[in-house]
Amino acid sequence: MTKVVRTLIGKVVSDSRDKTVSVLIERRVKHPLYGKIVKKFAKYQAHDENNQYKVGDVVVIVETKPVSKTKSWAVQSLVEKA
Repeated sequence: MTKVVRTLIGKVVSDSRDKTVSVLIERRVKHPLYGKIVKKFAKYQAHDENNQYKVGDVVVIVETKPVSKTKSWAVQSLVEKA
């Protein structure tokens, strides 16, 4: 039995804190009543051990055990450099 690991792809919007980056995830969903495609955004705090990711980078984050009060995601890899 394998464990399913949740992964998301998003853009780093803040790297000002030590070992932490804020990652903005954008989803496109259909409005339930009007049928128009709308953008929904979510911001996650992700653990960045070496402070190597900067604002504008597109990264893959994975769900982990909680690192702090707000961090339960970690950056896995870089998709695109800013």
